[in-house]
Amino acid sequence: MTSMKLMMQILFHCANVRAAATGKPNIVFIVADDLGWNDVSFHGSNQIPTPAIDELAKDGVMLNNYYVQPICTPTRSCFMTGRYPIHTGMQSGVIMGQNPYGLGLDEKLLPQYLKQLGYATHGIGKWHLGFFEVEYTPTYRGFDSYFGYWTGKEDYYTHIDDEGHGYIGYDLRDNMEVAENYNGSYNTELFTRKAIDVIAKQDPNQPFFLYFAHEAVHSANPSDPLQAPQHIIDQFKHIENKQRQIFAAMVTSLDQSVQNITSALKIHRLWNNTIVVFTTDNGGPAYFDLNIANNLPLRGRKAQLWEGGVRGSACIYSPLIENRRVSMDMMHATDWLPTFVHLAGGDANEMKQKDKALDGYNVWETISKGIPSPRNEVLHNIVGKEGALRVGDYKLLVHVHNSSWYPLPTASISSSGEGIVSCHRSANATECHSEMSPCLYNIHLDPCEYNNVAAMMPSKVQELMEKLKDYNATAVPPRNKPVDPQSNPKLHNGVWSPWRTNGTIDVEA
Repeated sequence: MTSMKLMMQILFHCANVRAAATGKPNIVFIVADDLGWNDVSFHGSNQIPTPAIDELAKDGVMLNNYYVQPICTPTRSCFMTGRYPIHTGMQSGVIMGQNPYGLGLDEKLLPQYLKQLGYATHGIGKWHLGFFEVEYTPTYRGFDSYFGYWTGKEDYYTHIDDEGHGYIGYDLRDNMEVAENYNGSYNTELFTRKAIDVIAKQDPNQPFFLYFAHEAVHSANPSDPLQAPQHIIDQFKHIENKQRQIFAAMVTSLDQSVQNITSALKIHRLWNNTIVVFTTDNGGPAYFDLNIANNLPLRGRKAQLWEGGVRGSACIYSPLIENRRVSMDMMHATDWLPTFVHLAGGDANEMKQKDKALDGYNVWETISKGIPSPRNEVLHNIVGKEGALRVGDYKLLVHVHNSSWYPLPTASISSSGEGIVSCHRSANATECHSEMSPCLYNIHLDPCEYNNVAAMMPSKVQELMEKLKDYNATAVPPRNKPVDPQSNPKLHNGVWSPWRTNGTIDVEA
């Protein structure tokens, strides 16, 4: 036996011993921001190679029937609470830096569940769930540590967030302290270094949860929306569209981050007892938000209830998974909380607060063994008259903004791979005008939403309309609040900071 083989066997043995010492798996939850369906190569695109993400998907489970919310804050509220946004008041838009509200303090968050079960809990990157009072910030919501930013986006290098109308400030925190001296550090790389540092310092006798929420590939400020290191951009000169070149570099840096995180887990002998999830928070903003993500062949984009806005690119890897495959079992962002709590040795339904029913399901048996999902429906969202719901194969859309299939901003390329969604447009495809009447699609047969079958299935439309009405009856009012001028960073030493204390103004940074 060669010395290299012997060393590998020793390392493998040590990893297994370490896994046995904790008895509970580590959980690394990697969230990409605004990543489109067609922006990863495991869905078949040959334009932007994502080998590290692909490896997780192909050696684990590709989640090809997995849903998120159509925009940032609502999805993150799902991750953290296991509850639909209509039940937490987070259903309408996103929290801007000037808005004095956040995810309610009466909601129990994922890191709080896991701490109760003996986990160390760490957060890196984007928060976007409120910070107007200190009690709404991550280290007050169950995280032992948090390095990142509290608003929804920022310049990748200067860490300044320009929210418009003169509201401009620095936004980078190490726990509650302003994280200074990072000007020039590219966020994707900076956050990866911080995540690796968290992994390296873990106590082998305590399981940990790492919530790693990238800014990538969200647009930065309007003055310079797409940003990436030039040496990576240079790898994509073959792409005709200059903005898509930069976007491809942003995705590549994200993929390199995934590679570096998996390598760190292996180096520190944590790999064999770690579950790694990779997910986007919503569909790609194709020609929207100064971004150029792509969701083909799905219809629509970020902020819309079409599949391109809510069907998320995601996969999960772990040595604990028995059945590696492409999964078409239905899943939703709310399912992660009860699934992770189950893996940590608890039951989220027993641990939740009274009268705060979970909308998520424990889907670990579905993921790990291929047992059919306990979920048969997904509420995509309800805001005012607009709503969408999927039950079984059928999806209902009511008063949604009409949308198209946004093309790639460059020459088309071939697609191949296990994770492809195949679509065929019928010659007599029926268009949707949901402002006039509800639209209905068979998502199993028509995932690209070409053919509105509402006229042919009035009883199914009525059935789903009743269910949507039942959901709406359980909705709480949106928590949204108007801009508060006292939030302006110029009043807080140029830094985005909590500005209220128990409902009163506090202008000290």
